[in-house]
Amino acid sequence: MKFKFLGALVIFAITVSVNSFAQEVPKYSYTEAFKPFFYQNNGTETRSASGQPGHHYWQNSADYVLNASLNEAKNEISGSAEITYTNNSFDNLSFLWLQLDQNLFKKDSRGNAVIPMAGSRNGAHGEDLDGGYTIKSVEILSANGKKLKINPTYTISDTRMQIDLPQDLKAKGGMVKLIIHYSFVSPRYGSDRMGVEATKNGNIFTVAQWFPRMCVYDDQMGWNTLPYLGAGEFYLEYGNITANLTVPSNHYVVASGELLNPKEVYTNDQNKKWADAGNSDKTVIIRSAAEVNSAPKTATSTKTWKFKIENTRDFAWASSPAFILDAAKINLPSGKKSLAISAYPVESDGNAAWGRSTEYTKTSIENYSKRWYEYTYPNAVNVAGNEGGMEYPGIVFCHMDSKGADLWGVTDHEFGHNWFPMIVGSNERLYAWMDEGLNTFINSVSEKDFNNGEYYQAKPLQSMSSAFYSENMEPVMTAPDNLKERNLGYLGYYKPSAGMQMLRENILGEERFDKALREYIRRWAFKHPTPDDFFRTVENVSGEELNWFWRGWFLNKWKIDQAVKSAKYINGDFTKGVIIKIENIGQLPMPVNMDITFKDGTVQNVKLPVEIWKRNSEWSFEVPTKKEIVSVQLNPKGSVPDANPADNILKMDNKPAEKISLTDYEGSFSSKQIPLKIVLKSDGNNLTAQATGQTPFPLAYEGDNKFSFELAGIELDFAKDKRSFTLIQGGQKFEFTKE
Repeated sequence: MKFKFLGALVIFAITVSVNSFAQEVPKYSYTEAFKPFFYQNNGTETRSASGQPGHHYWQNSADYVLNASLNEAKNEISGSAEITYTNNSFDNLSFLWLQLDQNLFKKDSRGNAVIPMAGSRNGAHGEDLDGGYTIKSVEILSANGKKLKINPTYTISDTRMQIDLPQDLKAKGGMVKLIIHYSFVSPRYGSDRMGVEATKNGNIFTVAQWFPRMCVYDDQMGWNTLPYLGAGEFYLEYGNITANLTVPSNHYVVASGELLNPKEVYTNDQNKKWADAGNSDKTVIIRSAAEVNSAPKTATSTKTWKFKIENTRDFAWASSPAFILDAAKINLPSGKKSLAISAYPVESDGNAAWGRSTEYTKTSIENYSKRWYEYTYPNAVNVAGNEGGMEYPGIVFCHMDSKGADLWGVTDHEFGHNWFPMIVGSNERLYAWMDEGLNTFINSVSEKDFNNGEYYQAKPLQSMSSAFYSENMEPVMTAPDNLKERNLGYLGYYKPSAGMQMLRENILGEERFDKALREYIRRWAFKHPTPDDFFRTVENVSGEELNWFWRGWFLNKWKIDQAVKSAKYINGDFTKGVIIKIENIGQLPMPVNMDITFKDGTVQNVKLPVEIWKRNSEWSFEVPTKKEIVSVQLNPKGSVPDANPADNILKMDNKPAEKISLTDYEGSFSSKQIPLKIVLKSDGNNLTAQATGQTPFPLAYEGDNKFSFELAGIELDFAKDKRSFTLIQGGQKFEFTKE
């Protein structure tokens, strides 16, 4: 289709616009926002262009048999990790990389070196600690199906260990079995992820990152060997883990997975209560506060607790003589059952505090299982320790002083992590938003669901706009170790969660977004997705092009800023409708949500798709109405964090509306300055202009005998007798007189 407007006049207008553009570049560029080629790579055999695993997707696996003993007096854990590693990649491997996270607590670690003088949540909080692993031996037991007994060469570099193999580990199924003997002293405060907390009935040991674990070898980076500095979390292979944990005999142990020997560690009465809890929707006390207070405070013997968990990426545990224990069954959508368990000291007891922990745990797991994907582990254990909140498969650590809304919030958040990243195993070391952000989002939905919104408080995203758009913020896609520590909460948690909320509430709608997120979890359960896999899945399932949103909210620091520029009644008569002009000022466009409030108190909501910004920075549209308007407001519920909410609302002038008759402006007009004739015609509601040999174009009434054609920057300013007008364009004026 070919459009022509006013010949030479339009050429002049374009010239003026180009000159203006050269002097002041507008913030919003629709060509930049909607430019193609967002994805830098085509689909591959391992990752489909649709966002699902490719037909040759592979990942390696790691199974562990863990034996450990706790020396309560020394806060020391010693033991062995027998690792069976399977190489499913297409590459032969001549060496292995393992993670030694405890080495963060060595005095000369990189993680300690980057702690600022002002302090940090990471590290050991200044504790004088001889931390880190003592590696006592490394032995290869078998490789590629052959039994061996070899002590290989290995190199420790900060929080990583490289083990040289005596022969290449074969591709597509080669297996190696090795055993590592080690020990370490637990920090009392271990980077807010583990530690030792004193209570009046004994210490609580929360134990995590406690055994050497395989680094991930994947189709993106090969070996993923970024050091553990404290802020960046984890990227781990899946497998089965058996753990045999020997502790003082007066201790009680809870852990990831299923307890295999309950009759050896619990009394007959306690085992009966466990059975009762497995059939009860109400919390059953297994070990009461009275039992804790009267129990021996020391022990001269030990007990071994045996656990197993399948298809897991990690294993954590807690041990203490101080634990109250209670539990209740978890009902899963398939009809299967799991068990919610809480372990906490008497200091945390009470219905206002940890007495509701199992209720919170049960409700959280049941809700996420119903909404998104069924929970996969036999237990869900909430442990009171000195951590603000930390997650592991089937077990979480929350602070013993939390209560009420705080305890619900941290419990729900940490168990939400069993979906991101325990089930969907993203690379947390690089992409904090893929676990923290998605989890914070599902928490926001869960908060509304819990007990009819008992703790729910509406938090409009508008209230966070100043933080999201701070010049001191990095882009969301920045790795956590590259963020200012104070920014991690916003950029790892709240801003990506806000992105999910906007997709759900403003862009895709609840039904399409939820379907896409469920499909993402299903596709990548127990696998390793990248950001592209998430982006592609959401686009393919929802059927929407969203590269403008990913580009602006995740890759860049683009602002959302829309404004109401004007609202004018058609021909000055509110009974004929109103023409509203809006502008997209910020770099990131969004669909429009607008409320029009009328003088009689009624409100009309108007929604416009993001496509209006695909080739415009301003947009005018007509709203049919026969009522006088009080105000026009964008983003009325604050569901979008607009950078400047002050220009989101326009209050109408209550002066009597100016009414005109369009027929008064009709006629044929010519000019002595340029050889051009313009004919004006009306259909009763609209006035159009047509220059000789050109396409007619609409004129909008601006008041005081002025009309405009915004697209070409044209104004017609009529004399009071309406027999002449001045045509103004690009600063030039041309006089026209009625023939």
